[in-house]
Amino acid sequence: MKIHLIDGTYELFRSFYGPPPKKAPDGREVGATVGLLRSLLALLSEPDVTHIACAFDHVVESFRNDLFAGYKDGAEINPDLLAQFVLAEEAVAALGIVVWSMVEFEADDALATAVAKFKDDKNINQIVICSPDKDLAQLVKGERIVCWDRRREIVYDETAVIEKYGVAPASIPDWLALVGDKADGIPGIPAWGAKSAATLLAQFQHIEDIPDDITQWNISAGRARRLAENLAAQSEQALLYRRLTTLRSDVPLNERVDDLEWRGARPELRQLCAELGAEDIPNRILRWITQP
Repeated sequence: MKIHLIDGTYELFRSFYGPPPKKAPDGREVGATVGLLRSLLALLSEPDVTHIACAFDHVVESFRNDLFAGYKDGAEINPDLLAQFVLAEEAVAALGIVVWSMVEFEADDALATAVAKFKDDKNINQIVICSPDKDLAQLVKGERIVCWDRRREIVYDETAVIEKYGVAPASIPDWLALVGDKADGIPGIPAWGAKSAATLLAQFQHIEDIPDDITQWNISAGRARRLAENLAAQSEQALLYRRLTTLRSDVPLNERVDDLEWRGARPELRQLCAELGAEDIPNRILRWITQP
């Protein structure tokens, strides 16, 4: 058995900026929601997709905004996309998929919690996190817990994460803290680029384990001095950034593995698709929880 965990917010963004816009009969922009439904329906057609859940950022802000004023707040999100956040959750739930709607936490935290909750279940052969988001790479373990970039058809197991980022999954939060993450509003530490951060973290794994003695670093002395000076000057910020990039695994999720089994779409999906102007979608669904 595999469990597929969907980063619903990422999928919604991808559907908004990928396919052409689409208006519902009442004039609302609904293209992202319709695209998301079509994408998930395609995923459900795969024979090994039997247990599935989808996490959303119900609101853009989370506890991380209380920790750091510069953290992403959704101010730059297109209003036509933002207006579909709640609609997308409703549509995915009507498709019969378990939905985790995050307010205090973020969607990635829900996925991290699900991984922690189900990773030791012997009935599960693999947990597939459906997202290319670099934050989620920290959850990868061997070939048992992987990230899947559905758009590029690339699966990132632990070896692939190391090849891409230069560090093991456990060091991804440290790497993001040093390098920064523009999408999340994390500035990183000046002069610390992807290569230098990977070199040091591959050697020492975590920020606090990087020694003050730069002669132990596998970097040229001139380069190392500048990096060391900047890290020393912003050591507290670096640890704060790592806290921001570290996913939480204590989100209150009540579902058991059996609850994630997809049993079919709900009858209300027909009416919702009619309202979206996507009447063809129900005709492609062969399994319903109850016959409408």
